[in-house]
Amino acid sequence: MGLISGMFELLFGGGRNAVAETLGVFRENAEAGAAREASTKDAALAQFAAEFVRPRKGLFDRVIDGLNRLPRPMLAFGTLGLFVVAMADPVWFAGRMQGLALVPEPLWWLMGAIVSFYFGARHQAKGQDFQRSVAETAARAGAVQANIRSLERPEEPVGPQPDVSDNPALAEWQAGVAR
Repeated sequence: MGLISGMFELLFGGGRNAVAETLGVFRENAEAGAAREASTKDAALAQFAAEFVRPRKGLFDRVIDGLNRLPRPMLAFGTLGLFVVAMADPVWFAGRMQGLALVPEPLWWLMGAIVSFYFGARHQAKGQDFQRSVAETAARAGAVQANIRSLERPEEPVGPQPDVSDNPALAEWQAGVAR
């Protein structure tokens, strides 16, 4: 046996590969790494699948789950619907918005608390003077009714008309509107 064959026998002989064993200390074996990664992915997928294997829910549970999924889409589509209605029938929409002006401020605070609680937001309740806001709302009721009447019958003037004697452009515009 020559020198070169002896060297090969030392490095690769006896079923060993000294070069591969030495490199394995410094660099991961790609095949073994891929096998570990595949087993990790398989375990994660099995765990994920196990989370969705549940006993069949009853009718009540399914109905409640369905109801819990409604508020966000209803708020989103309802808001878009408001824009559509405002463009399709502005007078009807303005009348509804005037009706919203009559809602007492404490009810708006209550609605805000309910919505922010539902969506998980933190909401700090501030003390409100209920009687003051109800009185302010009641004081606006006359103006709201007049606004609704003017929306329903735009040809009838509402409230005092401005003095146009010193402004000819305003007098001409008002005369054009009255025709």
